[in-house]
Amino acid sequence: MRPQEIILYPLTTERSVKMIQEENKLLFIVQRKADKKEIARAVKELYEVEVEEVRTSIDRRGRKRALVKLKEGYSASDIAVRLGIL
Repeated sequence: MRPQEIILYPLTTERSVKMIQEENKLLFIVQRKADKKEIARAVKELYEVEVEEVRTSIDRRGRKRALVKLKEGYSASDIAVRLGIL
């Protein structure tokens, strides 16, 4: 799958904004079939950052959420500004 097909959209909630600012993490809704390695590769290609860790879960609506922690030296706030979250 292409990176644009894997990452559907960023999830913007109060909690996700707090994670961006304090923990250098981004929260995305992703394709349900995508695995962690594909998600990490897609984030790396789309936003030109290095990914430290990806955690996934399925929410009550059946959407797959990916919590992406960026490596030190990369800013989740910069990406959030580019995406219009902050």
